[in-house]
Amino acid sequence: MNNVMNKKVFVVILTVWVAWHAMAQNPKAYVPTPENLKARKEFADSKLGIFIHWGIYSMFAQGEWYMTNANIDNKEYAKAASAFYPANFDAKEWVSAIKAAGAKYICFTSRHHDGFSMWDTDQSKYNIVDATPFKRDVIKELADECHWQGIKLHFYYSHIDWTRDDYPAGRTGRGTGKEPQKSNWPAYYAFMNRQLTELLTYYGEIGAIWFDGMWDHDQDSIPFDWQLEEQYALIHRLQPACLVGNNHHQTPVEGEDIQIFERDLPGENKAGLSGQDVSRLPLETCQTMNGMWGYKIIDQNYKSAETLIRYLVSTSGKGANLLLNIGPQPNGELPAAAIDRLRALGEWTSRYGETIYGTVAGDVPAQEWGVTTRKGNRLFVHIFDLGAKELLLPIQSKVKEAFVFDTKQPLKTKRSKEGVTIFFDEVPSGTDYIVELNLRD
Repeated sequence: MNNVMNKKVFVVILTVWVAWHAMAQNPKAYVPTPENLKARKEFADSKLGIFIHWGIYSMFAQGEWYMTNANIDNKEYAKAASAFYPANFDAKEWVSAIKAAGAKYICFTSRHHDGFSMWDTDQSKYNIVDATPFKRDVIKELADECHWQGIKLHFYYSHIDWTRDDYPAGRTGRGTGKEPQKSNWPAYYAFMNRQLTELLTYYGEIGAIWFDGMWDHDQDSIPFDWQLEEQYALIHRLQPACLVGNNHHQTPVEGEDIQIFERDLPGENKAGLSGQDVSRLPLETCQTMNGMWGYKIIDQNYKSAETLIRYLVSTSGKGANLLLNIGPQPNGELPAAAIDRLRALGEWTSRYGETIYGTVAGDVPAQEWGVTTRKGNRLFVHIFDLGAKELLLPIQSKVKEAFVFDTKQPLKTKRSKEGVTIFFDEVPSGTDYIVELNLRD
């Protein structure tokens, strides 16, 4: 038996055994392991991660939803793989730039809705090694570099597929040439679990599996059974510390370790995707640098460095992480505008990261002037736009000392029944004017 066959048999046997063993343990009674709880705490302390949406859709430069948005036949779309040769991809450059920005983890799209796998999977030839002239496993290179540089690696994994006939199509992918009569959920479900087993077996320690796509069947007359409990149990059995998150736009269900909010801060619903209750799990907000997730050549409307810094701080003020997206170019490079934003974030986090890393939401909820974060007895007041020389905080704690974080200049405070008032010599200004209050026990 050759090595490839050995690898395939191993994955199948391991997947079946792990799934059976997990089911025998009653997956509905999920109890996170000590390793998982530790990983949750580390995740919650991280505050900044970088999302990477990259696949053959970058070849079209129309974003990651191009196939379904334009009703492209999946067989025609797949021909792009034969020309996909990202000659300038350099995992070391990517990870180095992301780490320098102050990010603690990367979430990479292992397989998006177009069904193309960005690793050397044995479950389909439609992958970056078998279907492209590039012939390199970018996930292997990225994983090795992340482990070397001490950055956590998470995998985005799509629950839906616009190319495979066995996936029972939902409200998307209807015009991509799939044959509905060939839908076979048990076969597709087994395929996904074999792929997940590969990702969690061959690439070292993985920080999280980030699912997406359950909303594809949110208009079904009969609720679709995604069999999440068994799938989540498989992941936790393979790597107990691996966190499970699902971008289903709902309150977390049994077996999930983090809660995801798309384009919204927890508790807000400006984008119309995050009306769910905020749980007590670690929280994460995913947001784009420009307007798209995947590379779109005409979308150069990048948010300013000031906007992104304030969004990062505002997310921390909600006790959440910011997963900030970049859509790499088809040649494997991160766009120059994205590199500029990473550099600006790095300049800020290198000076002020202490006020967000390892913090929880502050005593004062988000206000028009800004937000607060807290670490032990240290309360950080992040002021974006005050327009006055004094600020009343509705807290009753006694203040041991107050000072401008940047200069250590002492500030006067006064305590009253309304709270604590901070007095400034001049109106606070800048991207994020930070005051530190040391509170008494």
